[in-house]
Amino acid sequence: MSVRRMLTALAASVLVCGAAIPAQAQGVPSKSAAKPAAAKPEAKPAVAKPEAKPAAAVAGNAEPTLIGQFGTWGAYTAMPNGKKVCFALAKPSSSKTNPPNRPRDPAYAFVSTRPAEKVVNEVSVMIGYALKPGSESTLEVGGAAYSMYTRGDGVWIKNAAEEERMVEAMRKAADATVKGVSAKGTETTDTFSLKGLSQALDKLAQDCKR
Repeated sequence: MSVRRMLTALAASVLVCGAAIPAQAQGVPSKSAAKPAAAKPEAKPAVAKPEAKPAAAVAGNAEPTLIGQFGTWGAYTAMPNGKKVCFALAKPSSSKTNPPNRPRDPAYAFVSTRPAEKVVNEVSVMIGYALKPGSESTLEVGGAAYSMYTRGDGVWIKNAAEEERMVEAMRKAADATVKGVSAKGTETTDTFSLKGLSQALDKLAQDCKR
């Protein structure tokens, strides 16, 4: 899959997780509204599996535009159905599986903003394989570990009230580590360099206003 096609598919994944459905209806954290005390996993949106990410159908033929590359993080915007979506995206700097050398699709981390849904800096990770149903993942950054709920091949923070603190930690730290378990029991550890993330988020804050 080409980089352009992958980016378009990943942009569609972001939209599947929020832009096409009001944030409050799906339990996706909204930074401008009161956050749910304990969002239940079943209230979360279903995540499209890799083979079910038709960008044209979900993103309305909108393709992401690179507006800046900052270290390992690219800053992108898209306009699906006339609604602006912005996200920073990076690939892991290292990936490990246990047992070793298990096949998987590429992993990507997002920090996305959707002004129409009043969602700012939502962290998600596309792991690159189907996660074990009902399992939890963790994102470790700045000496703290955050519980992430899983759905399909994606993970999001379990406690929305912690997301702002996690993003601030990601701005300051050198890297973040995401751990998960596949549907077949393979344990994976992906480490993402955070070099350039702070600058990418600042760029998106400027470009992703209404």
